[in-house]
Amino acid sequence: MAEDKRLEAIELSAGYDTIPILDGLDFAVANGALTVLVGANGCGKSTLLKTLARILMPSRGYVLLDGKDIHKAATRDVARKLGLLPQGPVAPEGLTVRELVAQGRFPHQSLLRQWSSGDEAAVNDAMITARVSDFADRPVDSLSGGQRQRCWIAMALAQETDLILLDEPTTFLDLKVQVDVMTLLHDLAHKTGRTLVVVLHELSLAAAYADTLVMMQAGRIVCSGPPETVFTAQNIKAVFDLDANVLRDPTSGRLFCMPTRGSPQALISFPLWPRHEQRRGSLTRRTHQPLARLATGAWRRRGDLLPPYRAGRQAGSARRRL
Repeated sequence: MAEDKRLEAIELSAGYDTIPILDGLDFAVANGALTVLVGANGCGKSTLLKTLARILMPSRGYVLLDGKDIHKAATRDVARKLGLLPQGPVAPEGLTVRELVAQGRFPHQSLLRQWSSGDEAAVNDAMITARVSDFADRPVDSLSGGQRQRCWIAMALAQETDLILLDEPTTFLDLKVQVDVMTLLHDLAHKTGRTLVVVLHELSLAAAYADTLVMMQAGRIVCSGPPETVFTAQNIKAVFDLDANVLRDPTSGRLFCMPTRGSPQALISFPLWPRHEQRRGSLTRRTHQPLARLATGAWRRRGDLLPPYRAGRQAGSARRRL
């Protein structure tokens, strides 16, 4: 393993039941940088993220964390090094911001080590970094979408890991809020030295903030590298079957994607440099299974780095049966 690669996948194959998704994939995460995974729906972005976080067991190959097989390591040891923020998490009703962020301290707790001044300092520092201190005592479900997303990021920060994996952290957020969230993640990599791997659907946003841009298709990595070399019209056509022009913003110098007129997928991407007067966005509510038994630790099963979140359809169908 290269010296600057703490997290690495080697000949990785994984999927769900009998359905293969990843196929012999090799992937090394650059340390202290922001890596963004993009690709069409079903290409394996989230599957790769879950396998890297040992939520999914690979059918073949390895995931190495600091040179050791992550799927053979103790859960608590992994959770002290790597944090996962899944897609669309929802907090239990009435849980305050401070209480949510404090959940990130679970890997550092034990029977012999209960809540300490160090835990309190970690929670406060995480809320300051994520800019959520002003509403620390408010219920999470009373906040806007962008505020809620920063709360979840604060929980991951309170875990005090060097590696953070985030699955679509900008989904259902308005454009200005998407930019705010990505700016926060970019600063975490470049100002605090953390390593972040982010799954995104917004191509122009990915190109603007990624240090390493990874394009995936059919369970494989098609191309990977700096956006200047990866974010091209040819690669966008090959990976997304989208005819588009790649342009450069004259003020920021950032690249963005403009689909050509008549493209059947013209809504897949667009310039992402909004004027500041755009309204603050809100997260469209999704129906997910709430975090169950947070305080009891009943969710502590092998593979969980943070409390599990169940798919919305399960929660919705359960409520309809009541």
